[in-house]
Amino acid sequence: MKGFYILLVAVGIGGAGWLVYSARNKPTERPAPATPAAAPAAGAFRGYTLGSDSAPITITEYSDFQCPYCASFVTVQMPEVRTQLIGTGKVLWRFRDFPLPSHKYSNLAAMAGQCAGEQGKFWEMHDQIFYNHQWAERGKNPSGQFREFAKAIGADVARYDACMDSQRYAGRIEESRQEGIAAGVDATPKFYFDGRRFDGMPTSDTFKHIVDSIIATRKR
Repeated sequence: MKGFYILLVAVGIGGAGWLVYSARNKPTERPAPATPAAAPAAGAFRGYTLGSDSAPITITEYSDFQCPYCASFVTVQMPEVRTQLIGTGKVLWRFRDFPLPSHKYSNLAAMAGQCAGEQGKFWEMHDQIFYNHQWAERGKNPSGQFREFAKAIGADVARYDACMDSQRYAGRIEESRQEGIAAGVDATPKFYFDGRRFDGMPTSDTFKHIVDSIIATRKR
């Protein structure tokens, strides 16, 4: 496991220039201070996943649907991650909601994802929200657009509406956010490899290098 830590540190140093540039040229996506919560109880919902449960490595992503950097990762990097790592059985990908208080509609978007997930369509809604991210720039309530997304993915709209009106998954979303705070999430998107935080530049090539190196190390 020592090699695992060294690898993450090395990649983090390699991405340091990008992090400095990002800090100087973009507003940082950071959560408001909060009191860390305890880890989720056994049997609690742990997020929607992609890939095989038997994959040797789990990558957990903490994300905010209104965050532009999260949308960029999903639309630019995630297709290759799905092909190179998830589709090959190397990685189980776990998505966790981390709505930032500074984003007015991030909780609403997270709720849309959960209500679609109730019908087995979380990832379809996830992609609709991120690939049609213009809604996040308009500053207007996107409820109607999210409802159109639900229609587009073939969800039962009446059931979706009832879920949204009841705010059924508000507790689940907050539990996910508190889990992230307890884990040290300080920006979105944030990634953890088997529970170990990654602070470098989040690209598909970097992730593939880390995953392949970890797997090779474990075989020695």
